[in-house]
Amino acid sequence: MHADPNVRDFQRVIIGIDPGTNVMGYGILGVNGNKPQMVAMGVLTLSKFESHYLRLRRIYERTLQLCRQYLPDEMAIEAPFFGKNVQSMLKLGRAQGVAMAAALAQDVPITEYEPRKIKQAITGNGAASKEQVQQMLRHILSIPQESILPQLDATDALAAALCHFYESSKPISSSKASSWKAFIAQNPDKVKK
Repeated sequence: MHADPNVRDFQRVIIGIDPGTNVMGYGILGVNGNKPQMVAMGVLTLSKFESHYLRLRRIYERTLQLCRQYLPDEMAIEAPFFGKNVQSMLKLGRAQGVAMAAALAQDVPITEYEPRKIKQAITGNGAASKEQVQQMLRHILSIPQESILPQLDATDALAAALCHFYESSKPISSSKASSWKAFIAQNPDKVKK
């Protein structure tokens, strides 16, 4: 597998995916300690494919290619939101499914996040606009304006990756453990020896 020369300079790499059948966004986040950094972001434009099935194949191929290139440790993917148009929901669910299948083919664990949860994690407001999310990402990750793509799908995907970083970095709590000794006894897999 080919990896970018700098990608393994990170302790952890998270790929974020904003699935779609017209445009799929992706973002790669590198993490050292508690410091996240944007590695890459982009979009896959699918409108040139007339067949929905060809679009799904291209989503699978591109996601697989990204996983091989960046060797992510984890994938964060935006969960489809419930809309009124059943056909749109079905197509979006399929797009998400093939992206997930590509990650699973590379043994990349997946976590889904609702759009509201991602917006809340990035901006503090679950009803924030995509533009507000983009501006907060620029600020948090120190992304230069010239690196920002016009398509908001790319920053939405990067936001999913950053949301996952925040969620997975929270201290582990166990309501059943009354002490460190009890926690260690209940969670031997979480303790390094």
